[in-house]
Amino acid sequence: MARLFNAYVIADWSANAKPKTGADSIWIGVLKRDVRFQFGFESFNPATRAEAETRLNAILDDLTRRGERTLLGFDFPLGFPRGTGAALKLKDESWSGLWAFLASNVVDKADNTNNRFAVANKMNRLMTGEARPFWGSPPKDVQTWLQSTKPEHGTDVPPVLRHAEVAAKGSKSIWQIFGNGTVGSQALVGIPAVDRMKAARGEGFRVWPFETGFKTLTEADLAGVDVVAAEVYPSMVKPEPLPGEVKDQSQVRTLCQHFARLDEAGKLAAAFGPGKDFPADAVVDVTHEEGWVLGA
Repeated sequence: MARLFNAYVIADWSANAKPKTGADSIWIGVLKRDVRFQFGFESFNPATRAEAETRLNAILDDLTRRGERTLLGFDFPLGFPRGTGAALKLKDESWSGLWAFLASNVVDKADNTNNRFAVANKMNRLMTGEARPFWGSPPKDVQTWLQSTKPEHGTDVPPVLRHAEVAAKGSKSIWQIFGNGTVGSQALVGIPAVDRMKAARGEGFRVWPFETGFKTLTEADLAGVDVVAAEVYPSMVKPEPLPGEVKDQSQVRTLCQHFARLDEAGKLAAAFGPGKDFPADAVVDVTHEEGWVLGA
């Protein structure tokens, strides 16, 4: 069985409010073939999200010019728990409507200054008129509808966890936007970045599982597709650090190599679909709003 992809790119994102490199910053891993058709790995550690977006665009442009299809993984949710669009009273309640909402509300400047806490505050106001479901603001960013402490979530809002978080043990809720290991802030600033990359590439850029279907992918499914963007969870694969590597750098390399090995063995295609006995109603949630973690 032929590979689905020719290159593997993993982005370990960050919601830092200031430029930062090293541990706990943005790392981009790239596994691609060299002039001898041998796979080689390189990593990048841009100090800001703007630099990271520029770097990713350059990487994707180069691979596309070479005629190589890329698996592009991001370590933050690409969708929100089912019912979020409805709770926000969006005309388009799907993932696409939520992406458009974030793209029009999130301000993320070249120096990493961003308004993610203000956006979470606004979303709480629209969904509940209370300081929930988002929570976890630093004390200096506490606002009327966003507090530092965890609230009672309630049953009148979208669930705490997506189906994917239930499956990927140990992953945190998107509603927590501050603290170690949280992904909420990364999603708020990350989704608009992916949206811009997608807009620049049109039909050649597909977001899994929303635009590909939640199913085993075939070569025919990806005809004319240059990039498939997917959500990944670095902790699913134990990193294998090399001397001098920081944890994040090791994780993006290990994930690139992990997906390349699965692809070589003909096992990656099935990872894009649900497991055996996956509930039909959950498939609808995953493809319409929530998304999924590749390999969960």
